[in-house]
Amino acid sequence: MAQGDVFLTRDGYEGLKKKYEHMKGARRREISLAIEKARAMGDLRENAEYQAAKEAQALNEARVAELEGLISHARIIDNENIDSDKALLGAIVKIRMAADNEIEEYMLVSEAEADFSKNKISITSPLGQGLLGHKTGDVVQVKIPSGVITLEILEIKR
Repeated sequence: MAQGDVFLTRDGYEGLKKKYEHMKGARRREISLAIEKARAMGDLRENAEYQAAKEAQALNEARVAELEGLISHARIIDNENIDSDKALLGAIVKIRMAADNEIEEYMLVSEAEADFSKNKISITSPLGQGLLGHKTGDVVQVKIPSGVITLEILEIKR
């Protein structure tokens, strides 16, 4: 897996390591037991449980390799050396949408750490790119797939 540095927050790095350890240990054992159980059922050519377990094994091994690559290229961002008044990687940005005055808060993270359900957005996403480098009080227009949105940056925290 050829890739450059992957910038992660400390929490993001620890989360990837935890997931990696689970998939490499407990998940591998679960899949191995499922394969053994399915093998005992007889003819492997027509054994759906065996095929499903082998597919799960292949997917798990691919994800383990992907996580190994991410972890080996990880660089943990140090908030103490980053400009705290700009929306940069690792910042928590509170914004107000101009259209409906709705206030939202997002953490800017790398693609490897992004999780919209936890309000962690990638700096490569349209919203992340639109916020990147701006300061508190800036009014920003962000081009998204459905058009352009206007928002105001209310606060930036680290």
